[in-house]
Amino acid sequence: MARITASVYTSHVPAIGAALDLGKTAEPYWQPLFKGYETSQQWLKDNQPDVIFLVYNDHATAFSLDLIPTFAIGTAASYQPADEGWGPRPVPTVIGHPELASHIAHSVIQDDFDLTIVNKMDVDHGLTVPLSLMCGQPQAWPCPVIPFAVNVVQYPVPSGRRCFNLGRAIRKAVQSFDADLKVQIWGTGGMSHQLQGPRAGLINRAWDNRFLDRLISEPEQLAQVPHIDYVREAGSEGIELVMWLIARGAMSDSAPVVKHRFYHVPASNTAVGHLILENT
Repeated sequence: MARITASVYTSHVPAIGAALDLGKTAEPYWQPLFKGYETSQQWLKDNQPDVIFLVYNDHATAFSLDLIPTFAIGTAASYQPADEGWGPRPVPTVIGHPELASHIAHSVIQDDFDLTIVNKMDVDHGLTVPLSLMCGQPQAWPCPVIPFAVNVVQYPVPSGRRCFNLGRAIRKAVQSFDADLKVQIWGTGGMSHQLQGPRAGLINRAWDNRFLDRLISEPEQLAQVPHIDYVREAGSEGIELVMWLIARGAMSDSAPVVKHRFYHVPASNTAVGHLILENT
């Protein structure tokens, strides 16, 4: 059967993609951030999966305020990098895994989670920046990727509890797929940041690091945190962290092995968090 071997958590700040694409990674501002992912890139080479299930949020490219699915799974064979207003990023086409994606959609919907099935869409920095951070600048991504978009842009957004339980349903779906596949699940977005209003630029180091602690050791309790706490403590865009709970819920119920942890401030006007957990 297929199995989830590990989960990866990382911010997906668009300026990180620009720094990579423009050759700025060695500049004093950016060098400490990219150094924090050197261990991760080697880990991925040593633990290459057959498929990555990547949880992210679309930033009004594949979807808009006219149509916003709460949860959307990509079932296409491939996905082009999106033009977010300044041209598509110069990164490889994302190759999908239609068979596993369709199986997960069927299983999760039968478990009473409503998903939107997307057979054609472009993918923006929410998906490509995490791939770049973990893979560098390859000619092709190392394996197929299943995009899973979550609405954390327009309220109402899903609760942490629902996201965590959805992760469990995804784990069940993967384990029932009749093929010997190693699957990693990535949760992206966050950490604390606010992009507008009087609190623009807000970063809460204590909240972020406590979130990482709890994500590792007490995820079920963390999943009970209400939305207002995210907004108050982590800024209006800090709600993206509920997507990390999908990845955590998909992990084994046993305590995970922490392979890497990294936190950096600032990248653009946000905090960057990163974590790699392996199933035991």
